[in-house]
Formats: sequence, C-alpha cells, structure tokens
Amino acid sequence: MSTTLHELLLICGEDDVEIVSDALMELDALAVSVEDADADTDAERALFGEPGMPAPKGGWQRSVVKALFPNEQDATECATLILSQDWATGVHVQAIQAVPEQDWVRLTQSQFAPVEITPEFWIVPSWHQAPEQAKQVMSLDPGLAFGTGTHPTTRMCLRWIAQQAAALSPSWTRVLDYGCGSGILAIGAALHGARNIDAVDIDPAAIIASKANAEANKVSLTAALPDAAQGEYPLVIANILATPLRLLAPLLCAHMAPGGYLILAGILERQADELKEAYAPWVKLEVSDSQEGWILMTAQRA
Repeated sequence: MSTTLHELLLICGEDDVEIVSDALMELDALAVSVEDADADTDAERALFGEPGMPAPKGGWQRSVVKALFPNEQDATECATLILSQDWATGVHVQAIQAVPEQDWVRLTQSQFAPVEITPEFWIVPSWHQAPEQAKQVMSLDPGLAFGTGTHPTTRMCLRWIAQQAAALSPSWTRVLDYGCGSGILAIGAALHGARNIDAVDIDPAAIIASKANAEANKVSLTAALPDAAQGEYPLVIANILATPLRLLAPLLCAHMAPGGYLILAGILERQADELKEAYAPWVKLEVSDSQEGWILMTAQRA
C-alpha cells in the first residue's frame, strides 16, 4: 500500500513565484513545481526553455505553485505560515489534496519520455531505457523547462547534426556552439564525431550546465565565456533568436573556416528574409528545415 502524500496548490502572480517557491522549500516541501494557472484556456501562454537550464521566466502571469508534503498537517501549516507573510497579499490557496506517492512518482516521470531526434538518435532521461532502434543516445534529465520534449529549434539543430555526421564529421575538427545554453548541441556534435568543441555563452549558469551535461554523457568540450571562441571552425552553431543572430552576423561568419558550415536556429518562418539579408555579405543562408513555425537556416562558406 502506497504512502499518501499531500499537495498544496497556491495561486500567485508572476512576480511572487520565486519567493513563494523558495519559501515552500524552506518549509521542507518534498518538491515544488510551477504551472500556468490559465492552461487550457484562451489566456494560456507558452513559456519555452531548454533542458538543464532555468526557464526564461520564473512563472506565468497567473501561476499555480504546487508543493508536495508528507502529510496534510504539514501542508496546512505551510499554507498558514506563507499567507501570514506581509509579502503574500497576492497569494491564495487553491487546494490541499491527497496524492498517492507511488502514483505521483510514476506520473511525474512518465511526463518526461525519450525524445526522438532521428529514428536512430534519441534524448533519454536517466530512468528510461533507450528504444531498441536507438544507436546514439544523449542522456539528459529534465530541468525546470524540459517539458515533454526539447524545443523545435533544438530538435532541428540536432537532426541536422545527426543527418550530416556520416558525410561531414571527419571535417569537424573544431566546432563552435555560440550561445550554448545547456550544451545540448555541443554534446550532440561530440556524440557524432566532432572534436575540439568550444561551447560559449554569456550566462555563467550555462557554462556550469554545459560542463555537467558533457560529463554525464562522457564527452569532451570546453565551456566558457564568448571570448574563448578564437580562430576559424569548420562548424559554427548558434541557436539563439533572430535579433541577436542578425547582430552577430559579422562575428559568426568570421569564425567560419573555408568550406565550413553555419547552422542558425531560433528563427521564425517570417524572419527568414531579414536573416538572409543580414548574412548576405558573407554567406548565402537557406532554409534547411522547419517545425511548428520555426526554421533552421544553414550556409556553407566558399
């Protein structure tokens, strides 16, 4: 017979999510999660992020903060303490409800299933078995924003790497992942034969995450601030957003080795022409893939 846990559900605004979550952990919650209070309504708002990295925002405009406790008394005492704080005027209790522990664990882990990049290349959380057809596996446990799969821009970058590796990986003697985030693209390149990989980002948290994820996958890369990117690379990858990619055009193209490839993502379909124009002085960008309104753009230096 499974132990019965209790879940406290608090409604709060976006600005209160962090302090509420911290308070719940300080009050010995077993786990804390944040969901959109307006999910499945016209007010629902997407909030994308990448595995192993913090979400771009701490919560939604109206968030449900869920905390798990060993029993109903602990959940009730926690709610009473939080509501008594002077900063908690915008926090409200939605419910305190019983959750069978065994069911909760199984439900939570079932939400993070293996993600197919190609039929042979998968991202697999540590508690799952890799599918039989998977010949290449990246082990990556979900962070706050992993969701049920990686963002379309990440999947397209990884798919390009996997599909081109057989022909091109012998030339990937140096790789630059500019704006590496969790390091997922750099790791994907390493798993497909790339060497001497520089994963750079302006966020120190991204550098830490990239090193940890590389170690977990037993691959070698150098994670550092952008100044560490030096010289030319046969493969340059940048999965950021259209505006910074436009501004980075001279720098990224300067890092391309002769005959090298440039892979850009984080671009919406309607932004294709402005990116082509921004990179035209150096390379000819083309749309190589599209998914859910996002596109992958690639180019090869002469």
